[in-house]
Amino acid sequence: MDTFMDYYFEEVFSNMKRDGLNERYKRRELVAYFNAVIAGCAKGQNKSDGATCKNFILSTLKYHNHCKSTNSDVCLMGKYHDLLYIAIKLAFDWSVQDNGVVAALLDELYACEKTFERIFLGAIFGTSAPHFLAGWKSDFLDKEENVHALVFFLDHATNANLEYREGEKAFRFIDVPLESCGRASPVRVVIQLGASEMLMILLRFGARITPENASTNPVESILDRLKEYNRKYPYELVTCLKLSLRAIPDVSFTIDKAILRHLELPNDYNFQRRVALEKYGEILEDHLVPASRCGLRPVELKHLCRCKVREALWKNFELPFGIYKLPVPASLKRYLDLFDD
Repeated sequence: MDTFMDYYFEEVFSNMKRDGLNERYKRRELVAYFNAVIAGCAKGQNKSDGATCKNFILSTLKYHNHCKSTNSDVCLMGKYHDLLYIAIKLAFDWSVQDNGVVAALLDELYACEKTFERIFLGAIFGTSAPHFLAGWKSDFLDKEENVHALVFFLDHATNANLEYREGEKAFRFIDVPLESCGRASPVRVVIQLGASEMLMILLRFGARITPENASTNPVESILDRLKEYNRKYPYELVTCLKLSLRAIPDVSFTIDKAILRHLELPNDYNFQRRVALEKYGEILEDHLVPASRCGLRPVELKHLCRCKVREALWKNFELPFGIYKLPVPASLKRYLDLFDD
């Protein structure tokens, strides 16, 4: 495989136009070609398909890094960068299990783009929307395959303990901002879209709903949108609210205390209670938010324990599969994994 790839890069790829892989159908043709090569090499060398695909990815990374090194460690983009997406698609197609190799591929992708939106946007919006958002089309066949690919790379990123630094901030793979969505995190985009099934996937893998650098709580944005429906609430939005409430201890409302300064309230005044009752009274009356999650009553001990256990698992890169290693009843495992209230 290594000999073949060296010959391919020197004699074939080098003669390809720089924009030769810009079109999705051309990338798909190359994926189909390499699928046949990988299957043939695996059979001829009596190796597994996964091991052969792994060697292909390593050869691709080696070539990409060589091209960068000749350009002052700056990616040449064009076909040289699109080659990484050929490797991304093949890694998924052949279910490569080597965490180190897949992690190296993701690291290389981030080093060039500082985002993973071409893995996330297709799963969130489908195959067509990314073309209008960012000017490219997803390399996966349909939304279902995009979702499966996202879970595949989420699993690898978690097992490889991947984190990416941007200045003083550190992001997990699942929380890296999406450039084409105003640098919002994937979970914020999903909540804004009201895509409850995708939100469930992200929350199970430990997506942060209220990261430290966020100025607003996305749960609050759901409540604001629900107010617009005059108590005829859309199912998807209500489901997003309920799922979000399972993943956080309670709702922390944004409060501008300066506005209430003229009231001369005591220092221990419960501002959360005031906002909950005055701003979201109808939603509370309709029991969409439990009184224990918005400052009206103490939070349930069982729920607080769930949040603490999930936090510990998140810190150790064990969400969600580490839940099923715990010596607790199956019903509690479902509760910890956000399937049950």
